[in-house]
Amino acid sequence: MAGSTTWIGFLRAVNVGGRKVEMARLRELLAGLGLDRVRSYIASGNAFFDSDLDPGSPRARAELTAAVEQRLRQEFGFEIPTVLRTVTEVEAALAAAPFDGIEVTPDIRLSIVFLSAPLVGAELPLRSPKGDWELLAATDGEAFVLSRLRDGRLGANPVAAVEKTFGVTATARFFHTTEKIVAAARKP
Repeated sequence: MAGSTTWIGFLRAVNVGGRKVEMARLRELLAGLGLDRVRSYIASGNAFFDSDLDPGSPRARAELTAAVEQRLRQEFGFEIPTVLRTVTEVEAALAAAPFDGIEVTPDIRLSIVFLSAPLVGAELPLRSPKGDWELLAATDGEAFVLSRLRDGRLGANPVAAVEKTFGVTATARFFHTTEKIVAAARKP
């Protein structure tokens, strides 16, 4: 498609806690919205598609996000918050991540939280009360989180805290998974 852009749809909280979304059905629904070359990556709510949607138009992005969320709600019967980014935007987020110099150990996880809007009034770094996660930095569209496992388990979910504190919609992916998502989206 001439002028087409490859997009990544990050769906929040699918295939966990009884929120079942079959990837084949997801691909059908997105194709039904007129999106091209719809693919998915692992069963955790990552979809890629091509569209003539202008990536520079916040209104067009908001309208497509709303259409996707409405169609998913109709089909699956529950809310599925969705954040859309172009592959180029995700690559820029990976490059902006402030994780250089952080040693990844079995107890450290690095994540990118994709945001529906900037974190207005954020004083960073922001730490959870128990110290199990730290929001290190943010761009207008992403927040970068370091999580510490306690007794081999992740503690509180920083996404819920970010949403509640800043009034945004958010969904997170581990940094290394985000790199794999971009590589998969780039495949012809």
